[in-house]
Amino acid sequence: MSDSDDIFMELALEAAAAAGAAGEVPVGACVVDPEGKVLAVAGNSPIANNDPTAHAEILAIRAAGAHLGNYRLPGCTVFTTIEPCVMCAGALVNARIKRLVYGAADERFGAARSVYRLCDDSSLNHRIDVVPGVLEEECSELMSEFFRTIRTGRSGGV
Repeated sequence: MSDSDDIFMELALEAAAAAGAAGEVPVGACVVDPEGKVLAVAGNSPIANNDPTAHAEILAIRAAGAHLGNYRLPGCTVFTTIEPCVMCAGALVNARIKRLVYGAADERFGAARSVYRLCDDSSLNHRIDVVPGVLEEECSELMSEFFRTIRTGRSGGV
């Protein structure tokens, strides 16, 4: 973990906050190339897009792939505020992401460490270096506050 990890996670947090303000579950993701250049930043938008695959990680790797003109993102790092789900972890493996940095664990759906370990499963043809817990408190609080607001009926979100 490095200071730059915090900087890139802050970008993901900003995207997550924007998604939450739009009524989406507040998850954000950022893709960074091997030289430290930001290729894409995205927040969750399955509701707005009527697309169950429009998770922040998927949208960010799609945009990064389009930017690079390649469906593979070798050497790239993905920063995401919440541990990826099975769908997103599978997409990260298929994109050949080198490194995954996430904020808060997802004890119900996490597919990098909490429930499954898809990102470094030896039966798959690619493994990702996983760094959990970067700005964990901030990432977790954003998610908790969003769902607290939903439960008290003050938001039209999920």
